[in-house]
Amino acid sequence: MAILAAALAAGAINAVVGSGSLITFPTLLAFGYPPVVANVSNNVGLVPGNVSSVFGYREELAGQRGRLVRLGLASCAGALAGAWALLALPPGVFKVVVPALIISACVLVVLQPRLSARVAARGMDRAEHGALLFGGVFLAGAYGGYFGAAQGVLVIGLLGVLLTEGLQRINAGKNVLVMIVNGSAAIVFVIFAHVAWIAVALVAAGSTAGGLLGARFGRRLPPLALRIIVVVIGVIAAVKLIFF
Repeated sequence: MAILAAALAAGAINAVVGSGSLITFPTLLAFGYPPVVANVSNNVGLVPGNVSSVFGYREELAGQRGRLVRLGLASCAGALAGAWALLALPPGVFKVVVPALIISACVLVVLQPRLSARVAARGMDRAEHGALLFGGVFLAGAYGGYFGAAQGVLVIGLLGVLLTEGLQRINAGKNVLVMIVNGSAAIVFVIFAHVAWIAVALVAAGSTAGGLLGARFGRRLPPLALRIIVVVIGVIAAVKLIFF
């Protein structure tokens, strides 16, 4: 029941911001799963919750299909690279840089309106803008494929600066890209890694229900409230990873 409850909370948080793995991953560790097995199983189990989050934000996705198809390719490629790194590299390789990435994402979220205005004033051409966005989404996907906690914060910060969209539409796009990252990595893990399927089933059930609940209430939040939640969760994520 503890794993199921943790997954419910994680699914709701993932729909609104991201970082739900910071609830489910430690819970699986507390139940005795080895770190890599817990990380892999957590990733696979959260995929249905990602799908339910996307469904909950379907209205905000209107008109974003073409852009998300392009960025989805970057997310998929990054996720495959990150999943390979998790299975091939020694544990803890990203431990130093991950908190810095999360804090940087929080700063992007706070400064997003000002930075977006500067980008627009600069008149950045479409090719330059697209290259930055594609590259950033690829790197966020690589991070998500490796561990995944707070990847939503990273993606929201990135999209918020480089896209002229409202925060709720950006959050809807973030849900799609995170779903692609977790789904792509899950394929690698199911084929090449050891997966604890009981844990996967519990996380999947809880995160699916949580994703629908999070989308229902998260869509009602004003931009400032959503921005504050993103930053608070991002800072908590960084602190937990530093002292994990």
